[in-house]
Amino acid sequence: QVQLVESGGGLVEAGGSLRLSCAASEGTLSDYRMAWFRQAPGLERKWIATISKSGGNTYYADSMKDRFTISRENAKNTAYLQMNILRPEDTAVYYCAATLGYGLHGSVRSYDYWGQGTQVTVSA
Repeated sequence: QVQLVESGGGLVEAGGSLRLSCAASEGTLSDYRMAWFRQAPGLERKWIATISKSGGNTYYADSMKDRFTISRENAKNTAYLQMNILRPEDTAVYYCAATLGYGLHGSVRSYDYWGQGTQVTVSA
């Protein structure tokens, strides 16, 4: 079992950047495939990206791959989401998720463990 804690969210102006972190307070992150999702008010949780256990393979939603980068440092038990050229429509709660399995990258149901989320607000 793993417990995930996100950090790095906040208020940023349009065009700015943020790097979100997802640390494992319990468990070993290198055992898990990791992903980032986001959820805006009133909308479904939306997949952003997934990274393999070793970090050697990454997968992105088409609309996210130009500005967002997923990475991980297993030695630090942490995964990251670098977000560049942020837009007001990127405003959402951002969640990291983990799974031992091999389900669809973009499906919420594929992930067994979730962090509490971190708010990202992009002002115009």
